[in-house]
Amino acid sequence: MSGPFCSVHTHSRLCDGTNSLSEMAWAAYEAGAVSFGASGHSHTPAPVDEGCTLPLDLTVYREEVLRLREEFAGRMDVLLGIELDSRSDMAFSPADFDYWIGSVHHLYDGETGAYYSVDYTPDALVQGCRALCGGDFLTMAELYFKDVAQMAARRPTILGHIDLITKFNGDGRFFDGDHPRYRSAALEVLHAADPAETLLEINTGAMSRGWRSTPYPALFLLKEWRAMGGRVILTADAHSAEAIVYGYDEAAELARTAGFRQTALLTASGITDSPL
Repeated sequence: MSGPFCSVHTHSRLCDGTNSLSEMAWAAYEAGAVSFGASGHSHTPAPVDEGCTLPLDLTVYREEVLRLREEFAGRMDVLLGIELDSRSDMAFSPADFDYWIGSVHHLYDGETGAYYSVDYTPDALVQGCRALCGGDFLTMAELYFKDVAQMAARRPTILGHIDLITKFNGDGRFFDGDHPRYRSAALEVLHAADPAETLLEINTGAMSRGWRSTPYPALFLLKEWRAMGGRVILTADAHSAEAIVYGYDEAAELARTAGFRQTALLTASGITDSPL
């Protein structure tokens, strides 16, 4: 990258990260970020999420972020965010946060009450596909993208890892990412979003955890988003201090390949642009 950057998709030990919020903030500062955003996972009733999300009472989380804001005042902006899951049971108002990331991690079976994660493990993905779709991964992808489109329509500040369902599909083992049904369902997510209100993240989280060699989302989605006049933001989806800006050079290169020349920055004074 040639310009300033931020790190605003981050997770600490208060949800499923491995470092404290303070350690994450210091890592961002030492990496040279102009702003650090805490975006803990919102609480969900999904059994697999137990112990991996923020509690319903966000008092401790909020107080720690505000304490860090004072600690870094004049050196780095510290923002209070949240990653709102589509299945969250948390009372939510955008006004309570500086920004919010809208994401889908689970598919839900309304008949059985079961939750099926799309990014927990490959085996869990297969089990969910069998239970919900009789093993048809294209149908599962369509269900997933339907949920993401609903989240996109809520106009989050950032639309999170929109093709997360590809996390374990780097070699095409589960489905063909070029199939017309897949592409059509994925593109509907962008068409449900408001490019004037929402940033699309280029997310390197699966790279830092060894599941992918390239960032989310796919190039065809980025090209469509650019054609729609949308903006992108680079994020690491960092679950550890070491990954705070992981893969930003690769993310920037993907953005340039899609035709973007700038990335958005979230700061205390609002959203600005930085050259890639």
